[in-house]
Amino acid sequence: MLSQKAKYALQALAYLAAHYQDEAPVLISTIAQEKKIPLKFLEAILVELRNSDILISTRGRYGGYRLAESPKKTTLAKVLRIVDGPIALLNCVSLNFYTPCENCNEATCCINPVMQEARDAILKVLEKRTLHDIMDRTETIPAR
Repeated sequence: MLSQKAKYALQALAYLAAHYQDEAPVLISTIAQEKKIPLKFLEAILVELRNSDILISTRGRYGGYRLAESPKKTTLAKVLRIVDGPIALLNCVSLNFYTPCENCNEATCCINPVMQEARDAILKVLEKRTLHDIMDRTETIPAR
């Protein structure tokens, strides 16, 4: 399950992706208001994304945040790893944050292979999808 922090990060990035072509930084207060995200929480999230080179920040009167590169180049997997850490359901199957489980023998564990399969299925989607895929749309999508 995604953390609230990850949901807010994706919502903010979806908003910034929709405004990428504008080339002007977007005020953090605008994002917070449009996406109904608590300002202080959003500030911390955007600083973390800036420090990981997903965002560029500009200071001053016309300052704000914008994506560091095209929305088509930043995968959702990259963002989620920055904000939430491991994508895997268990640390013992994580590709980037591996740690062994307590009281478990991986050689005989029957849970490990199933969790590896789940991780691979999730990563197949998240490594292929980008911020462009989740960017805010200006037109309303009709209900089905």
